[in-house]
Amino acid sequence: MANVIGVRFRRAGKMYYFAPGSLSIAPGDHVIVETARGIEYGYVVQGSHEVEEGKVIQPLKQVIRLATEEDRAHEAENAEKQKEAFRICQEKIRKHKLEMKLIDCEYTFDNSKILFYFTADGRIDFRELVKDLAGVFRTRIELRQVGVRDETKILGGIGICGRPLCCHSYLSDFVPVSIKMAKEQNLSLNPVKISGVCGRLMCCLKNEEEVYEELNKKLPKPGDQVTVPDGLKGEVQSVSILKQLVKVVVHLPNDEKEIREYPVEELRFKPRQKKGKTGPAPQGKDAKETKEAQKNSDKKEQKELLELEKLEKKERRSKKSKLDD
Repeated sequence: MANVIGVRFRRAGKMYYFAPGSLSIAPGDHVIVETARGIEYGYVVQGSHEVEEGKVIQPLKQVIRLATEEDRAHEAENAEKQKEAFRICQEKIRKHKLEMKLIDCEYTFDNSKILFYFTADGRIDFRELVKDLAGVFRTRIELRQVGVRDETKILGGIGICGRPLCCHSYLSDFVPVSIKMAKEQNLSLNPVKISGVCGRLMCCLKNEEEVYEELNKKLPKPGDQVTVPDGLKGEVQSVSILKQLVKVVVHLPNDEKEIREYPVEELRFKPRQKKGKTGPAPQGKDAKETKEAQKNSDKKEQKELLELEKLEKKERRSKKSKLDD
């Protein structure tokens, strides 16, 4: 077991483990640590605790010190410098006529490097831009291309629920989301309604998936044959997942049909087969596999959403032609 603390460097960012050494560190404290990018200023989200060695990326770096007032002042100064660096970088992008959108700018704590985050439709040759920026700032420059989900995570915003975006507020990692989850929750497969600010499927579909899977296990599917309390047979017309109610087209003895609604526990039917449960998303050393899975999931989402949009347009054209007739 290793004694560690959990540190983040930005809101809802990934948490990294560091060794506290002999320091007494509590959640909410600010610390100075050494990372692959250089010396960084972070805040503690998990106090001193023990974790299995396998969950720690070796070598485990030790906390340099608790942040002082001078460190806090220096971090605030860096935040002001970032605004100016962002403005200058935007001017240089326009000067070089590059098809890229600058998202964020970040100084390392020791000012040894400036990182610029951007989005673009394809690959960008920014070698001349880097040389230009290095000449202005006289330090190492790094440009990182990020996806639309990362852009939304960095910038933040308000979701259709009226609350701050989950990815910006608390989600440290993105999880694969699929159209299947929307179908499981009986949602309208309208891209506008099930897509987030980033244009991808909403992350909250994953948050509620387990609950809906559990509730759906107790319900029959539309079209299934069921037996109602008085022994008559019927066919499921629709289900209310959250209320656990089932609308059934009941076949009456006089060859007539009647729609009735029953609580699911009053019906007899063949239960659904249990699905194999998937494990948690890979962590730590499996990060590359996780990114690859997310990339494949994003491509699949885009394809599914495009197909849905095509279907919607086709339906609208069909309705319009009927109205014209």
